[in-house]
Amino acid sequence: MHPHPGCYANGVEPRHAYIVLNLIEHLGPVRLRQLLNAFGDPVSILNADADQLQQVHGIGPDVAGAIATWRGTVDLEGELRRIDDFGCRVLCMEDPEYPPLLREIYDPPIVLYLKGTLTPADRNGLAIVGSRQTTSYGNEVARRFAYQLAYTGVTVVSGGARGIDTAAHQGALAAGGRTVAVLGTGINRVFPPENRELFERIAERGVVMTQFPFDRPADKQSFPIRNRIVAGMTIGTIVVEANLTSGAMITANFATDYGRQVFAVPGRIDSPRSKGCHELLKKGAKLCEGLDDVLPEFEYLFPPPNRPAGPAAAAGPALTLSEPEEAVLRALGTEEREADEILRELGMPTAAVNVALFSLEMKRMIRQLPGRRFRRVGGGEG
Repeated sequence: MHPHPGCYANGVEPRHAYIVLNLIEHLGPVRLRQLLNAFGDPVSILNADADQLQQVHGIGPDVAGAIATWRGTVDLEGELRRIDDFGCRVLCMEDPEYPPLLREIYDPPIVLYLKGTLTPADRNGLAIVGSRQTTSYGNEVARRFAYQLAYTGVTVVSGGARGIDTAAHQGALAAGGRTVAVLGTGINRVFPPENRELFERIAERGVVMTQFPFDRPADKQSFPIRNRIVAGMTIGTIVVEANLTSGAMITANFATDYGRQVFAVPGRIDSPRSKGCHELLKKGAKLCEGLDDVLPEFEYLFPPPNRPAGPAAAAGPALTLSEPEEAVLRALGTEEREADEILRELGMPTAAVNVALFSLEMKRMIRQLPGRRFRRVGGGEG
């Protein structure tokens, strides 16, 4: 996207006008809707004076003044240059690619910055969310559910945070499926910093998106704003692990407000990280112990031919394996082996071996035993 050569002399084009409005402090989606109802289009909003703007319900002198004087305070050309240099795109609500479910909520983002490409399949995505501080049980459940959903063809949406979010994105990628990360920062900010490589992989195989302009840091306000997008663009939200004050609870509440289905995974009754899920279950969330609790709710979207194959079919000859998966299977042979032994023998990156082990387990071709030992599934098991 390149700056319009006459953008200051002759006004701005509508797409750029939306970018400007998104850069103005304290002008959120709800106030923008009021302004659009009054003025008809974003360019007319930017061309209005402060007195005209203040006549709109909900627009006080501060916001009106910020809009009326935007040319002196908003660096539109700089933002357009950053968008171009970073290689991302900006979607407005009128764009066909804008998530249609997100357009339906009462406060849809003014614009979305995207790295990657949204597809029609993403319109029926499911969110998997949970705490940043997790248990091994929570991480395993999130990865497993995300893998199975992605393997079925369902897009997995989460918030890119540490813990459950990261496990969900990893599970979807391990299945070769699609995943969307919704950030609580500008698209050029990597938070948490250790997820840089993960975000790059998501952008290649799905989408990294945010409503925030460049360089916006994470703060306490940005995460709830992000959470409403996760809930708003999906048909349902699965909460895997959450304490009572977790951001995942905010996401679940948004999903309920938007009329979307909420699923909660039960956990240990003595674990604080199960309290949020159990509270959701008390309030009417659907108990989720596996995909059989999720997909039947959306039969009209995921007909039987697209449902996961059973264990026998999943391990059948039609299943394709990646080179790392084939190497791990060869290393396993017919014996039980520890993960560290396989790592030493293959000399492959640890992450590649771990992903292959996880994928093979999801495909019901190997089984994990206590002590991080693995063996092939055979003799009628699975």
